[in-house]
Amino acid sequence: MEHPYLMFLGDVQDQLAAKTCDGIVQWRSEWCVGQFRLPGCRADVRLTDMTLAEGLEHGAKTLVIGVVNSGGTMPEYWTATIVEALRLGYDVASGLHARLGDFPEVAAAAEKYGRQLFDVRHPSDHFKTGTGVKRAGKRCLAVGTDCSVGKMYTPLAMEKEMKARGMNVTFRATGQTGIFIAGNGVSVDAVVSDFVSGAVEQICPANDSDHWDLVEGQGSLFHPAYAGVTLGLIHGAQPDALILCHEPTRTHMRGLPNQPLPDLKSCMELNLATAQLTNPAAKFIGVAINTSLMESAAAESYLADVEQLLGLPTVDPVRTGVSRLIDNLV
Repeated sequence: MEHPYLMFLGDVQDQLAAKTCDGIVQWRSEWCVGQFRLPGCRADVRLTDMTLAEGLEHGAKTLVIGVVNSGGTMPEYWTATIVEALRLGYDVASGLHARLGDFPEVAAAAEKYGRQLFDVRHPSDHFKTGTGVKRAGKRCLAVGTDCSVGKMYTPLAMEKEMKARGMNVTFRATGQTGIFIAGNGVSVDAVVSDFVSGAVEQICPANDSDHWDLVEGQGSLFHPAYAGVTLGLIHGAQPDALILCHEPTRTHMRGLPNQPLPDLKSCMELNLATAQLTNPAAKFIGVAINTSLMESAAAESYLADVEQLLGLPTVDPVRTGVSRLIDNLV
């Protein structure tokens, strides 16, 4: 995909729905010239609002559909915008489950104007089933109490700090946002279920003994919709180290008002038992809490309480940084 990007937010109704855009802007801001929003959009990734024409004037080459929703669908009425972007000269990239080329008007426009469509959520590789065979190198996996709690942000923050320390490390993307940021990876929620663990083994291969793969987490073992992909990810990653991610202000699972969140100890115990099926030496090395919706004093108190409860370094990757996680990792 060519950059710069113009980030398309559509008319999503909350900020979490724009997490793909948020992630790209956070980690690849130099690639993003602006945001394009439809009327009624309630998300904002803090870029300059632009029309499609203005984006081109600022050098944009690819329109990135940077939103997520349950099921990864795309509204039919967005196709007019996408067709217009193709007509003006944009390539279009999407992280949704819905394939751009499955919309006849979009496919026809891409062919007519000679533009490219990128569906980063759909892997083009063929995967084998997982083996569970121990491999060289070290892997750290982020797991969580729910979706969208920091399982991508935390490994990316750790990668940045570890590289600054001169460590041998690679971020391994397992979702559409991570792929936009890393430039490679596999969106495991689009892999046939029998091959999820094998796909993760493939993107986290044997490596040097001092090399760390920092593996982006997905879903939660406690989420009725997404526990399956989490389980395959855990088994394929064979993590030596686990990090627990949590957002403390939620009252229920994302998208499931009747499903309560697990308590932190129970979440750790189940994830650890699952991880030890493919790596008996797996252990938790820290906790990453997203306190963005808390005042500073409350956040500081909560971090201290969790650290005392679990006996592990507890950080907010934004407020406090991740140095203490890395200190305990090594």
